[in-house]
Amino acid sequence: MVFDAHSDLFYDVTRRRLAGETHVLDRRHLDRLRRGGIEGLVLAYWYGTGSKNEAFWKEIPNMDAASARLHVMQDCAQAELAECPWLTLVRTAQEAGAAKNAGNIYAFLCIEGMEGVQTLEEIDRLAESGVRIAMLTWNEENQFAAGAGQDPEKGLTELGRQAVRRLEDRGILLDASHLSDGSFWDMMKMVRGPVIASHSNSRALCGARRNLTDEQLRAIRDTGGVVGLNVTPSFISEDPEKQTAETLALHAAHIADVIGVECVGCGFDFCEFIGPGNEGAKGLEDCSCIPSFFDCLERLGMNARERQMVAAENFLRVLA
Repeated sequence: MVFDAHSDLFYDVTRRRLAGETHVLDRRHLDRLRRGGIEGLVLAYWYGTGSKNEAFWKEIPNMDAASARLHVMQDCAQAELAECPWLTLVRTAQEAGAAKNAGNIYAFLCIEGMEGVQTLEEIDRLAESGVRIAMLTWNEENQFAAGAGQDPEKGLTELGRQAVRRLEDRGILLDASHLSDGSFWDMMKMVRGPVIASHSNSRALCGARRNLTDEQLRAIRDTGGVVGLNVTPSFISEDPEKQTAETLALHAAHIADVIGVECVGCGFDFCEFIGPGNEGAKGLEDCSCIPSFFDCLERLGMNARERQMVAAENFLRVLA
């Protein structure tokens, strides 16, 4: 059974609910989640206007402000969750275990980029609404930090430093996956608890700016954090022929060699529901394919205990 530490399903929920649909997760996604062996996942509020979803937001009136997009997504998500008796929102690993024992899929909430958050007080409201994981940026530069799509030398702003403190104080886990290198190191200099990178691969194997260097991997390990494997083809290999489940397994093996198997997890970031061209790597096109990835890990020599650590236990440890 697998805990997927990064999912953008709220994107699909939002666009379909705004078009008049209901029960989106139940009708369009539950079957694949079950076939993939997913026991739980992190559902992200991803409301940025990057290349994947810019057209969608442009079609909706009065969505220029990031705060407006965030509020709309939160409203759609809450309405959808009320229709999903099989899905339990949780804040801790203990609550996740209870939901699993009751036969439900469990879900943690995450905010993917804080462009829509204007004040430190709004961080308190995020915590009160159940958000457990936060990324200061998506790929943009905002009032807190520079994202991975910006100048790699730019780092945290003063407000960003205050936000790091506020997030930790409120028990919200910091996620470094979308930070610029400068922002990453600024944050790592001041954190007091675990940091994760929920959906980033190894930059030593693929030079994508969203991947992590070995030095960054070690820094996350030293906080007690975990790095989640990402199925996005361009984060797996620069050679299209090698954008496969087997190559992603090599990323898992490399990260385990550098920082230990106890620091490797799954943050697959499946996006096939956005439209053609957004499928995961060959053999991992959508979440129903997850079992084949663990077959790849087994062929590389990862034993059953280690595979279960990667599948769920490592991320749940930092969400205790």
